[in-house]
Amino acid sequence: MTESALWPLLGVPLLIFAARTTDVALGTVRIILVARGHRSIAPLVGFAEILAWLVALSQVMQHLDRPLNYLVFAGGFATGTYVGMALESKLALGLVALRVIATSDASELVEALREADMGVTSVAARGIQGRVRLLFTVIRRKDLPRAMDLIREVEPRAFVSVSDVRSASEGYLPGGYGVGGLSALKFWEWRKSK
Repeated sequence: MTESALWPLLGVPLLIFAARTTDVALGTVRIILVARGHRSIAPLVGFAEILAWLVALSQVMQHLDRPLNYLVFAGGFATGTYVGMALESKLALGLVALRVIATSDASELVEALREADMGVTSVAARGIQGRVRLLFTVIRRKDLPRAMDLIREVEPRAFVSVSDVRSASEGYLPGGYGVGGLSALKFWEWRKSK
């Protein structure tokens, strides 16, 4: 079989699959970027996304006589969804808020989180079964697995909820950086000068 005969049989389906996988993966990442307020990079990702989609669709339309192309187009969509979610978890963009409800005084957990360079607010409260301790912290999404491991290790019976944070101000993040990107010390110095 000649090289020109192989292209429609193997090359086109592979191109469609790769382009569709790319476009859907980029679309997933773009939606996450928009939801998290990354306005400058989301349009660039959208540009690349639509270019990949045009390549995939144009190949399907040029080769309508081959049902395999429809299957790889759909397969690329499914694969792209998976790849997009995997990319998002690897990128770990943005901030998350952790709310922990501990049935003990949680002082050991508070200390462990602070030693791990995570700011924590602790409040005494009353739950359905009596006294509890509420802990609040805002951390970078990439630090979530480390925080969850600490919580499970020190306070395994604690109730934990996690939610996205679209914006925050005047707080503390691991590494000594304030939410606005200033170190905590520089932030307070700047604030006092105003």
